[in-house]
Amino acid sequence: VRLQTQPKPQPGQPPLYSGTFDCFRKTLVGEGVRGLYRGMAAPIIGVTPMFAVCFFGFGLGKKLQQKKPDDILTYPQLFAAGMLSGVFTTVIMAPGERIKCLLQIQAATGETKYSGSLDCAKQLYREAGIRGVYKGTVLTLMRDVPASGMYFMTYEWLKNILTPEGKSVSDLSVPRILFAGGLAGIFNWAVAIPPDVLKSRFQTAPPGKYANGFRDVLRELIREEGVASLYKGFTAVMIRAFPANAACFLGFEVAMKFLNWIAPGL
Repeated sequence: VRLQTQPKPQPGQPPLYSGTFDCFRKTLVGEGVRGLYRGMAAPIIGVTPMFAVCFFGFGLGKKLQQKKPDDILTYPQLFAAGMLSGVFTTVIMAPGERIKCLLQIQAATGETKYSGSLDCAKQLYREAGIRGVYKGTVLTLMRDVPASGMYFMTYEWLKNILTPEGKSVSDLSVPRILFAGGLAGIFNWAVAIPPDVLKSRFQTAPPGKYANGFRDVLRELIREEGVASLYKGFTAVMIRAFPANAACFLGFEVAMKFLNWIAPGL
């Protein structure tokens, strides 16, 4: 977020952060380890219901397209099911994303307007009502709907490729699940980064700056910083994507096997 929202440098001045590792170093030196986790309370509160709703939405999307429970879906159908999960998660994700972004940039700007996630939510609601808390929802949808489609379709595709001939997908080993989940995360973020940059800029902008929403953000970015600015934070996102999503899918597969074991007919 800090890379995505860093201010444009003055003529002759270097940018605030030259890249991912420079941002990491300056945050660590200036704010300590806690600075790396600033704004995490809101996403942590929402992460469990968010992933529950995410996988529920994907399962529902698959069922809506199946004529029989054992129907095998095509990859475009899996993509559509994944897109539905992105719609479901946005309701939970948008406020947490807004709060996280505001808290992560305020330390870099030197201002301390919000003392924490709860204080940020209260001030946003007091200033602009529920619309203030949900600012950036359309951009969150633009990020999560296609990215979630790519996420789940890639995971299912990789599972099928990695399953040995004559074996069932449900018997896939832990390393193969981790590999499939990690690569799915990378494909997910390859799609999600441009709208994520627009979302971060829009959610952290002063009220009224972008009157026409994401179109104004896009025009300003392209005009002032070029097309490459849509991929700001690419390195940081990719470093995170593989391990985070490998763990996510492994947790899901283990949880499903456990639930099917204790309640097979549920």
